[in-house]
Amino acid sequence: MKSKLIIFDMDGTLVNSSLTIANAINYVRQNLGFEPMEQEYILKHVNDHTINPAQFFYHSKRFDPDHERWFSEYYTKNHEKELVLYDGIRELLDALKEKGHALGVATNAYRGSTIESLTHLGVHDHFDAIACYDDVAQGKPHPDMLYKLLEETNTEKEKAHFVGDGPRDEMASQKAGIPYTMVDWGFTEHTDAVRSVKELEKILLRV
Repeated sequence: MKSKLIIFDMDGTLVNSSLTIANAINYVRQNLGFEPMEQEYILKHVNDHTINPAQFFYHSKRFDPDHERWFSEYYTKNHEKELVLYDGIRELLDALKEKGHALGVATNAYRGSTIESLTHLGVHDHFDAIACYDDVAQGKPHPDMLYKLLEETNTEKEKAHFVGDGPRDEMASQKAGIPYTMVDWGFTEHTDAVRSVKELEKILLRV
């Protein structure tokens, strides 16, 4: 079996960050003078590619530096007590590395909070390359960060595979021409998605 570049989305795929994301969005809303939203309502819409998230959550045409600063502020103060890896993810990453695969992360989170999270969870060193929202011109569903990871690891798209949990991930993979696997233990449910880390491991070890 030839080695591949296996790329993962972070939130909802590797990391159960639902509580932190909902609380961080509400922290930004609080600083803007808005009432908090229900956690379920936030998580239902956080991966919805049909909405403008800045408009939906913050009543703003686009994210501005204050939004990023407040979100990161909450994330930094609380990620250690709120973030966890999904069960089996660490073992999956170990197995893929043992087989000689390169690993990458493509996330719409900012680089600072991404590095903090993966380091705190003890898996940062598993990854050969990481592409974040502030590393590229356009985040997912655009393919920019997938192209960045291919370039950084000197990998052809046919030798890559992307794993994510929502339509933004799927659309990015389609635009980049990279095979994709959807999982459903994250923020959104899909009838045709992979439902366990063990099932995902079987798929990735034979790609």
